[in-house]
Parts: sequence; C-alpha cells; structure tokens
Amino acid sequence: MFFESWIALARVLLVGIGAYAALILVLRVSGKRTLSKMNAFDLVVTVSLGSSLATVLLSKTVALAEGILAFALLVFLQWLVAWLSVRSQVFRQIIKAEPSLLFFDGKMNDAALRRERVAPDEVLAAARSGGFSDLGQVWAIVLETDGKFSVIGRDVGESANAMHNVAGYPPK
Repeated sequence: MFFESWIALARVLLVGIGAYAALILVLRVSGKRTLSKMNAFDLVVTVSLGSSLATVLLSKTVALAEGILAFALLVFLQWLVAWLSVRSQVFRQIIKAEPSLLFFDGKMNDAALRRERVAPDEVLAAARSGGFSDLGQVWAIVLETDGKFSVIGRDVGESANAMHNVAGYPPK
C-alpha cells in the first residue's frame, strides 16, 4: 500500500517528534555510557532502542507512552548491567568478554584466531591500519572486547602494563 490516509501520516509525524524527543531526553539523562559499544550487551541496547523507535513510529497498536516506557526500560537495564559489572568481578566475567592476543612478538596465535573467528588477513589489515607496514615493528595485536583491533608497536610494547587482562598474555 502506498498511501493510507493523511491521519496516518500526521500520526507518524506527531508520534515521531514525541518519541524522538523522549529518546533524546532518556539518553541524555542516562549518560554517555548508554550508547557506547563496549560489549555485546551495549550493542543490543543500541539496536533495541532503534527498533523500539521504529515500532512506536509505525505501529498503530503501540502508544507513545508504551514506547517511552520501552526506551526507559532498555536504558535502565543497560545501566544496571554496567553498574553490576563495575561492582562485581563475577558478574563482569559472566557479562563481558576479555580481550584476546592474536599476534605476539612476530607470531600469529592460531588458536586465538580460530576461537575468535579472525582470519590472518584481518590481523595484517589491522597492522596496516595502525600504520605498520612491517610486522617486525609490531609487538602485539589484540582483539578488544568491542571487536576492534589494538596494534602495539615494539617501541611501546615492552612495558606491557595495559596487557594484564588480555587472554593469552603472557604467551606460554
């Protein structure tokens, strides 16, 4: 169907403005951490908020108040997960992945590559993105909890004080 009615269009316009304003307000109140992509749960909240906004806009059976409650509930649950993970080591281990050492001191970590489903070419691409054309200049490449690669050069890698929570470090 191409066009239903002017009333339906007006509803989308009015509810859209209200839902968007409510979403912005809820996100501002909840803080910057709400939309960060630190782990899979943060990504789920971001996608869920978008899906909820679309549902409120396009479904005549979902009232604006229900949509606002859905926004608030998703943000609260994300806040609760973040709050618990900061305060409980056990909860943090259940909820969050740990970074993985994919490359170290000139060698690919084949077991970690398989476990994380990363191809060696992706590790090479990460090195190039980090400004390294020679793997001899790279001390370590880490797959972070948000799916990004960290490339650590030999000149800064030896102190390794940021590597304590990386799975596979130090290599055996």
